Amino acid sequence: MHRPMNRRQFIALSAPVLLPLPCAAEPRAGTHEPPPAPFGPYSTAEEVTSGIDLSGKTVVITGCNSGIGLETMRVLALRGAHVLGTARTVEKGQAAVAGVHGQATPLVLELSNFDSVVACSNQVRKLDVPVDVVICNAGVLLPSLETVYGLERQFVVNYLGHFLLVHRLLEQIRAAPQGRVVVVGSVSHFEAPSPGIQFDDLSGRGWARWSYGHSKLADGLFSLELSRRLRHTRATSNCLNPGGVKTRILRYFNFPEPTGNYRFKTPAEGAATSCYLASAPALAKVSGYYFEDGHVAPQSDFQRDPVMARRLWEVSEHLTRRYLA
Repeated sequence: MHRPMNRRQFIALSAPVLLPLPCAAEPRAGTHEPPPAPFGPYSTAEEVTSGIDLSGKTVVITGCNSGIGLETMRVLALRGAHVLGTARTVEKGQAAVAGVHGQATPLVLELSNFDSVVACSNQVRKLDVPVDVVICNAGVLLPSLETVYGLERQFVVNYLGHFLLVHRLLEQIRAAPQGRVVVVGSVSHFEAPSPGIQFDDLSGRGWARWSYGHSKLADGLFSLELSRRLRHTRATSNCLNPGGVKTRILRYFNFPEPTGNYRFKTPAEGAATSCYLASAPALAKVSGYYFEDGHVAPQSDFQRDPVMARRLWEVSEHLTRRYLA
């Protein structure tokens, strides 16, 4: 039987990479340790949410129009949630929700445009309901250096746009009976440039080769610092690695099929941990962890650094200060 390929094995197919030794995750003070999950890498999003009723809950998910995001939206709507799915255009959003059995509403969101993030968050705010879950799922993997706002584009799309969106929805997240922020990170955070977030120059110049890993490290640090800021509330924040899933994020690359005992995950398998973190009652008081296949996963020293996480939050507030209110 072939094993699904995780993102580290996936990266290894494209180029030889020297990976740091993984560091075990540590329990976060003031939160509960995650219970053992009764599933693994072959489990699907439908399987891990079986028997869970999300009726009455509102879920926001970015990047709903394809891949992991589309499957996450489909399954959470199937379980009764009202899913607000974002896509870059009206047409893509409408096409995505048309195939959903349940309640799903398309929203337009271009994460590289902060005015679009503000407009999208304003639409959610106008609903005047608690937001039970925000899933920061959308992402891009680029073959060459691009910038926006003078910043490396993957840092903006994969991280900073999500930071702004969540920041503007925090009041509604805190208002939920048990609000959750789920950040789709990646094992690629191990490939971030040293010494972590490039605070002195976020343009990507000189470190573009590691820019995707840099953006995913930012996602993990964001989730960590958010969990600290939510520690006296009912809300939680957790991050995850979905594993190696061959979706449209790879459209600029020609990655070979894995060999041996590994294979790409299907979107149904790749969406499992997102759906688990978004819905499992057993995780109601679990915050500040990094997951893969439903279990706590190893992560780099950088992604576990609370000082770097706090500094990233402060820098991000400065970069988006015109759009935060």
